[in-house]
Amino acid sequence: MQDRLLAELTETPDGPLAALSPADRARAQRLAAQALRHGQRIDKALAPFLEKAPPLRVRLVLHLAMVELCEDEAAAHGVVNGWVTLMRSHPKTRSMAGLVNAVLRRAAGEVAPRWNALPPARMPDWLRKPLRKAYGGDALTAMEAVFARQPPLDLTPADGDATALAQATGGDVLPTGSVRLAAPGQVSALPGYAEGRWWVQDAAAAIPARVLAPAPGARVLDLCAAPGGKTLQMAAMGAEVTALDISAHRMARLAENLARTGLAAETVVADATAWDPGGAFDAILLDAPCTATGTIRRHPDLPHAKSAAATAPLAALQAALLDRALGWLAPGGALVFCTCSLLPEEGEAQVAAALARHEGLAADPLDPAEYGLPPEAAVPGGLRLRPDFLPETGGMDGFFIARLRRAAL
Repeated sequence: MQDRLLAELTETPDGPLAALSPADRARAQRLAAQALRHGQRIDKALAPFLEKAPPLRVRLVLHLAMVELCEDEAAAHGVVNGWVTLMRSHPKTRSMAGLVNAVLRRAAGEVAPRWNALPPARMPDWLRKPLRKAYGGDALTAMEAVFARQPPLDLTPADGDATALAQATGGDVLPTGSVRLAAPGQVSALPGYAEGRWWVQDAAAAIPARVLAPAPGARVLDLCAAPGGKTLQMAAMGAEVTALDISAHRMARLAENLARTGLAAETVVADATAWDPGGAFDAILLDAPCTATGTIRRHPDLPHAKSAAATAPLAALQAALLDRALGWLAPGGALVFCTCSLLPEEGEAQVAAALARHEGLAADPLDPAEYGLPPEAAVPGGLRLRPDFLPETGGMDGFFIARLRRAAL
């Protein structure tokens, strides 16, 4: 099974899209992500027009073309001609150009008009079954409906003024305090980007730093920090942040964002399971490695690139990191543990086990309303954010967030 995600393949400096301009690269990534998001629907819609499954290259072309026809609602004539021309230009697909032409012309007339009425794709059973057990059938259906939509872009203002940022960018202020843009276009072309007035960060991912809320001057550790949104948040709050991550490539992006925003933090590339900070921290934020099942809105290939086998090793790593981080926390200090996972064993169960292992450790009660979240976000031990929250504006990533506190001496 391929366990590398589309984003990992396309965002690396030597990736398959590296030679494209920023605008073309963004378009290619969007088309690929949409084709993955709707692959199941597309296969079902095209099945009546195909006597047998076409070769993989042809199937991929059909999927990309269907995104343009059905999701983008592009003119059928241009879409069909463009993809047929591409088929004819390659020796391995030239013989199938006639088939692609016929299928796409039929799809334009018969599928596109009823596309929005087709049911969204279902998650694979390895993920669907535990999510149904955890949240129920209605919530699962609502999540799958959100996963079928291209996600909007969320921004975090460097100065905390979401209203001003929304006015400058044409976005909307969410109840959580983030600014949401439905159709942002090229990110680097948005007002305030070059000046470092904001950074891209999903609304859900912006909440853990708000839950930790370090005081100005507090010594804070951001564990597993890259790509750095939470580091930027806490630095903007005035904290003295040490940001640690094992990935040099991802930490380079964090450093770039620090430079762009004019914020300061110490950056460390190291393995947290072996690193020694040489002192205690007033507060720690641990965004632990996880299955990332809460991010399917932005990574539609994830359910198919991963499997249930990944959960147990990651849960063991989360527990080890949590234990290690608690050893670096000053008495009376707070540690926010969070994962962008929808699986309870990577959230609620981790906190319950940590409380049982560590005497003098307690979980602070968290009020969802304080963070612009619905009442159902409150769960034992913390907050449970789901993709179907804020559905009218595009949902949010799934997260579990807990604030743990060591007893003061």
